[in-house]
Amino acid sequence: QLQLVESGGGLVQPGGSLRLSCAASGFTLDYYAIGWFRQAPGKEREGVSCISSSGGTTNYADSVKGRFTISRDNAKNMVYLQMNSLKREDTAVYYCLAAIYCSGYAEGYDYWGQGTQVTVSS
Repeated sequence: QLQLVESGGGLVQPGGSLRLSCAASGFTLDYYAIGWFRQAPGKEREGVSCISSSGGTTNYADSVKGRFTISRDNAKNMVYLQMNSLKREDTAVYYCLAAIYCSGYAEGYDYWGQGTQVTVSS
């Protein structure tokens, strides 16, 4: 069974940090770009970041640029999203998605995880 599993979410105070992880089972991530999307209650789904299969290309939403860093370790079949200087508006369920190429649209991805909740609150 092909699966993506996110972990690392939780409750953090404004200004704090979290590192999200995306693990693959049943397939190798080597050939896939990985995107992180998020969705907050009552809001549309938003693309946060994406990394190419080689890791050579990354992109970020303007809202997270300079605060979030996406990386991957293909040897471990893992992708990470380091989130620093977190703000209340970063509160959302975060999903990792896999596709051949990065896309700004979640519909462009082939595999989805179940999501991990990130809550930024004092």
